Amino acid sequence: MKKKFLNAYNELKNAGVPVYTREDIKGFGITSEEANSYKWVNYWEGYKFWGSDTNPVLDEMLCKHGLFAQCANPGEWHVYEL
Repeated sequence: MKKKFLNAYNELKNAGVPVYTREDIKGFGITSEEANSYKWVNYWEGYKFWGSDTNPVLDEMLCKHGLFAQCANPGEWHVYEL
């Protein structure tokens, strides 16, 4: 994993974001299937806490590392470079 991804992964994990790694994605992912994941990501249309799928705090943490999260499927978000 690139250093920027690793730094962001560690920061998010320490903040309580449900992050994970997998060999088939370059960086890491964020799951929406854990009990507290609703605080960070949400895929339900019409049920948008923040006006988008992701918490603005999560967006800020990722952006400072030059990254963003995008919904890959209802259960997970993948993190990519800007």
